[in-house]
Order: sequence, then C-alpha cells, then structure tokens
Amino acid sequence: MKILAVADEEVSYIWDHFDRARFKDVDLIISCGDLKPQYLSFLVTMVKAPLFYVHGNHDGAYTKSPPEGCECIDGKLVNYKGVRILGLGGSFNYNDGKHQFTEAKMRSRIRKLAFKLWLKGGIDMIVTHAPAYKLGDGNDLCHRGFECFNRLMDKYSPKYLLHGHQHLNYGNNKRILQHKDTKIINTFGYYLFDF
Repeated sequence: MKILAVADEEVSYIWDHFDRARFKDVDLIISCGDLKPQYLSFLVTMVKAPLFYVHGNHDGAYTKSPPEGCECIDGKLVNYKGVRILGLGGSFNYNDGKHQFTEAKMRSRIRKLAFKLWLKGGIDMIVTHAPAYKLGDGNDLCHRGFECFNRLMDKYSPKYLLHGHQHLNYGNNKRILQHKDTKIINTFGYYLFDF
C-alpha cells in the first residue's frame, strides 16, 4: 500500500503544480495536522484516495470548516484494508489551546482506547501531530513530545509512527528515526512510502 503523508506546510509542488501521474499509485493519504482544510480537500479530490487526518495545534478552523471528503481519526482506531491505524492529534499544552494536552490528558485519551486496542489485537500505525518524547521533538514546551507515545510503541510495536509539528527546517531534525520495531517518520511537507 502506497501512502502519501502530509503535515504542517502546504507544498507548492503539490498544490500549485499538481501532476496526477506523480501520485497515481497512492492508496491512502494521511495528514498529521496543521494544514488548511482546503488543502486536504484538494488532495482527496485530485489524488483520488481516502484521506485520514488528526488535528494539529493550529487546526481550530476545522470546527467551522472541516476538510471535505476527509475522515477525522483523532482519538479513534480505524482499520483500512487490514492496517490498524490509531489517531492521536494535538500537541503538548503550552497555552491551553483547543488541541493541546498535558501528558496526563494524552495518557487518558490512550486509556479510553485500551479495550479497542485489545479487541483489534494491537496497532500497525500511530498517526499523531506531536512527536514522541526525545524522538524528534523540540526543547521548548510547545514542541515537546509525549512520553506516553513511547510507551505505546513499546507495548504494541507498530510498524510506523507518523507525526508532524516539528518542522524539518527548524534545525537539526531528521525525517526518519527508529525506535525498537517502529519506524518514526516526520511527515513535514510531504512524504511518500510503501506500507
């Protein structure tokens, strides 16, 4: 399955200069947050693949104008063609914004999904906005990662954790990291990969 993952920045290569041939094999689009709803609606229309998204810390506009033709998986466990995908949007709480959480609140969100995770036999992919703690996160409170994401990876060994939030142009950031059995991908801008 070919996946187009996007986050944080609308890419002119895609939006302004769209070439369908470049994305003809894409089976699924995943947004890790902080993108204009119009951009996601454009992607789902032009790429002709389903689009799942989680909220970023700047996605307050989605309440009034959600991206059309897209499915919010924030706080949900979904199964797409046999791939179990867990969505956990938002960032670390730094000014009490709509999609910001303390470590305890994010842990609570995960606990509420524990029965579904057990019922489905685990997860294959975690889709977040914020990164995991010390695995591609930043030093400031806004860009701090969640420790409970580390524990989630340790417990379920998903193949992938996709995140955004930590822009690759912020400095010494890497696109791909490995945590035990989980490949962590920073989807800033866009990233194409085969599941």
